[in-house]
Amino acid sequence: MRYFIQFSYFGKAYHGWQNQPNAITVQEVLEKALSTLLRQKIDVVGAGRTDTGVHAKQMFAHFDHGGIMDKNELVFRLNSFLPEDIAVQHIFEMDPDAHARFHATERSYEYWVVKEKNPFYFDLAHFVHQPLNMAAMNKAGSLMLSHSDFECFSKSNTDVKTYICDVRKAEWEVQDDKWVFTITADRFLRNMVRAVVGTLLDVGMGKMAPEDIHAIIDSKDRGEAGVSVPAKGLYLTQVLYPKELFNE
Repeated sequence: MRYFIQFSYFGKAYHGWQNQPNAITVQEVLEKALSTLLRQKIDVVGAGRTDTGVHAKQMFAHFDHGGIMDKNELVFRLNSFLPEDIAVQHIFEMDPDAHARFHATERSYEYWVVKEKNPFYFDLAHFVHQPLNMAAMNKAGSLMLSHSDFECFSKSNTDVKTYICDVRKAEWEVQDDKWVFTITADRFLRNMVRAVVGTLLDVGMGKMAPEDIHAIIDSKDRGEAGVSVPAKGLYLTQVLYPKELFNE
């Protein structure tokens, strides 16, 4: 039977989601916990991969098993077994063909910026002391929505077949004592969100005009976009799936 597992993690201690040789990852830790508790080798397939140091408020992965008698009990046991920086919220019984990565229809990320030095955000947000023009950044973000090829924001030498993404939201807002950027799309390229944020911060600092975003995207040149902001401020916040995939 196929199951989806919903979980979250604080990414500081991990070299991203996906298994790597000689580096600890979230996938490795989760697979080890499931394999130990279910007493057989369990492989999990994630909804996507997050880079080193990136966090996830909501992440999904799928795995196969002969049949779990009590999913709530397994959630409890997993949370007792996993380290404090990974937490499981739910396990769902799924359609046998459900795929955590390929069937996801929408993904959302947040990026947190703080405007004053704050020790309580040291591992949670990016500190920017320069003045920022939020209206300019939001105008540039809205102009992004008229484009579909985002190669200029992709990490170089990736193995993707296409740079086409359907970006549906790219917006800044103030939330309490931080500035939060939310971006939603059907898919994202490697390093894309951090490069987008770096570029929009350049707009906010007055280094370029909001309309310059058109030329940057049309160039398809990573060197034309802004620098990638630190991973610690980035959070995967939501992954959506068709309701019919769920058997419960």
